[in-house]
Amino acid sequence: MTPFSNALSDSRVMLRRNLKHQLRYPSMTVMLLGIPIILLLLFVYVFGAELGAGLSSRGGRGAYLDYVVPGLLLITVASAVQGTAISVAMDMTGGIIDRFRTMAIARASVLTGHVLGSVLQTLAAMAVLLGVAFGLGFRSSAGPLGWLGAIGVLALFSFALIWLAVALGLAAKSVETASNTPMILILLPFLGSGFVPTATMPTGLRQFAEYQPFTPVADTVRGLLDGSGGGDHALAAIAWSLGIAAVGYAWAVRLYNRRRAAAPA
Repeated sequence: MTPFSNALSDSRVMLRRNLKHQLRYPSMTVMLLGIPIILLLLFVYVFGAELGAGLSSRGGRGAYLDYVVPGLLLITVASAVQGTAISVAMDMTGGIIDRFRTMAIARASVLTGHVLGSVLQTLAAMAVLLGVAFGLGFRSSAGPLGWLGAIGVLALFSFALIWLAVALGLAAKSVETASNTPMILILLPFLGSGFVPTATMPTGLRQFAEYQPFTPVADTVRGLLDGSGGGDHALAAIAWSLGIAAVGYAWAVRLYNRRRAAAPA
């Protein structure tokens, strides 16, 4: 077998390992599913009538439901970051990585398994959230290409943030630290266009919201789902995603290689 085939096979094994962990320890998956759904019900039924006024001709809770779903999809992505960082930190502090070092497996497969497993978990959680949203009355004017575009943008952004989460998990000195460091990423969707238009914000906050990564991604997904297209936001969303993925990957590989070099032979 070629080195590439070996890496592919080892990554598949590590992916299966992480998927089995998700099934055996479902608490993270439950949180990943539960938090966005609770926020969906809270914002739509408590704040939706007021926040939805003036958003569209539909108005009220229905208009706000259509507006807020992309923001909640990003909350799902951000929540997955915390779970991934914790999972990686558990591996790093539990000694399993040192055991993997003694095995003839591809070096990149351990990290790849975490990333792919978390991306699949995130996409499944987003599918459940969309199902609940449709049950509440969410409506989309997107055709098949619009849906494919929205899913592609969300998958790319998930991939990017999860690589960053892997790096945060590797950098953490303990599982507790790993659970705390990604919290800022969970707050960023609230400080962007995920829940209210940036035009309604005070000047300083509006400027921050318009130039942080979650806003162009939310606007792109919203435009694709309502049939108006991603517009100029799509380029910014893709650029942010590729940039975060590159930084997260480089940082994660550097930390992982340093750990291997520091470990006893």
